[in-house]
Amino acid sequence: METQANKSPHTLFWIAGIAVTVFSAVGIAAIMGWIPTSTSSPSNSAVIAKQSTAPAKSTASANTASEQARAQAREQARAQARARCAECGVVESVREIDTKGEGSGIGAVGGAVVGGVLGDQIGSGRGQDVATVVGAVGGAVAGHEIEKRVKSSKSYEITVRFEDGSSRVIHEASAPSWRTGDRVKVINGVIQSNA
Repeated sequence: METQANKSPHTLFWIAGIAVTVFSAVGIAAIMGWIPTSTSSPSNSAVIAKQSTAPAKSTASANTASEQARAQAREQARAQARARCAECGVVESVREIDTKGEGSGIGAVGGAVVGGVLGDQIGSGRGQDVATVVGAVGGAVAGHEIEKRVKSSKSYEITVRFEDGSSRVIHEASAPSWRTGDRVKVINGVIQSNA
């Protein structure tokens, strides 16, 4: 037991202790202002900026002035387009969408009855029983699909690209008269002619 008392602390403890001490000292020095930091006062940065840009000001000012004028002209053109007609645009595409109907079970029941009756007409004995069951199952599947197809519907998606560059998709239940390239207005979700 005496050998454990004379043993020195592990090397990692020494490294950790030294690192904590150094980081603490640097932190205290930074807080006290003994070490320069990356932040500076606004007055110093303004003086430095004025001194560094003064010689190049004459050449850079001509370039930046023309760039600013062009940017301002582009922004004015966009603002005029928005002010002219915010709801005006062009039909970009017209798509037909098929929506499959939902089966309520009536078609499946009706198909099972019809299939069972037809299956009962085939054969005799055990064969007739098997034909009745197969006819009922097949009729149920067929009746369900027929009901879904009868209840299917078509709708239309019309994509309009507005003058400000945005686009919007309008849904209509009936076949639209609009074609790609038509100039339109969209008011309260309704497409109107803009001819």
